Amino acid sequence: MGKIEGSVEEDIFQLLFTELQQNTRSSDQKCREVADRIAAEVNRICQESQRIKASGEEEKWRVTLSRHRLQQCLFYYNFGARGGRVELHSTLSAMVYRYITPPQIQSSYQARLNLIEDFLQGFYVESLNAFRREAQLEGTFSPTTLLELSEYMAFTERYAKRRIPLSGGRSQQLLILRAQTFSQQQPPETTVDMEQAAEGSSLDSDQTWNDSSVQQVRNAMVDRDLEPGDDSLRETVIKEVLAYLQERGQNDCADYFILRLQDLPTNEIEEILGVTPRQRDYLQQRFKYHLIRFALSHRWELVHEWLEADLERNLGLTPERWQQFQDSLEDPQRKLLRLKQQGAKDSDIAKLLECTVNQVQKRWFRLLEAAWHLRNERDSGNNASTDE
Repeated sequence: MGKIEGSVEEDIFQLLFTELQQNTRSSDQKCREVADRIAAEVNRICQESQRIKASGEEEKWRVTLSRHRLQQCLFYYNFGARGGRVELHSTLSAMVYRYITPPQIQSSYQARLNLIEDFLQGFYVESLNAFRREAQLEGTFSPTTLLELSEYMAFTERYAKRRIPLSGGRSQQLLILRAQTFSQQQPPETTVDMEQAAEGSSLDSDQTWNDSSVQQVRNAMVDRDLEPGDDSLRETVIKEVLAYLQERGQNDCADYFILRLQDLPTNEIEEILGVTPRQRDYLQQRFKYHLIRFALSHRWELVHEWLEADLERNLGLTPERWQQFQDSLEDPQRKLLRLKQQGAKDSDIAKLLECTVNQVQKRWFRLLEAAWHLRNERDSGNNASTDE
């Protein structure tokens, strides 16, 4: 899309272009493209808004809207790729929190967070399609730099807050309407017996797992802003997960996993797999179970290396949290951790701890789960990347 014409439009474009050059590390070409899209959007709004035309201050409105969109874009840019996503996700989650659960369900806090996660994944896809359409971009366009990602996230927040006219002179934000529709489509029961979901897989009766652990793996798997080396390791993890699922006869979980990697909305996944919302929820819970077993037991070394949370990096914990983690361990657990750090085999560890190999693996699973839980308590936005 070429740069818009006209003296006022040209001044707006130049203002945006200069500010982006001065406040980001993006190339001139990317700054020019983003400034062009923002200027074009502002120009369209001012041309179509009867209220702005009637005000007689169209030029003032152009400057105000341009600066507002610029500041939104820079707001997310300064958070970095990961931090920006956390900020946007938190903002939208807070908007829909009280709308996302059907009235007849007394959901737990974590169950509601799971529903919000599913809902927002679909909304992000809708927002990207709307962004492509309104910016007149190709249907395959995806943000490839931090600046483009920030532009998209700023658009998504505005898109979510758009007021949609309703009957009786009322209006509602678009995101709220989408959340209400999503909630009405949810099944009346979402609880799942994990033993049945595992379809015969062994699991200690007192063993529990938490979504904070599996969420980090899921988020990283669909991350589009990985370095080349990380991308290669990501592909290895994905192949290993698929092989793990197929070896255990979980082909439906493998199919679900592939569709989730494509960031497809929930309704599309259900349509492709030919399942009902309740069946999809059951499948999702079963997939989460196998994913956490893979991440904390089957190939924990590979997953932790990929997430830069291996033993050499103190399981991804800060020095303070690492000390807190070690202080919480009992003597047998400290010995197990020390032997793992020394690279001892499970069979050798079993002899030294006077237990079976299976018991060693179960104890190590619990240690990793505790470490991951502690790690996910920290503010994930503190170490946000600012790389392009």
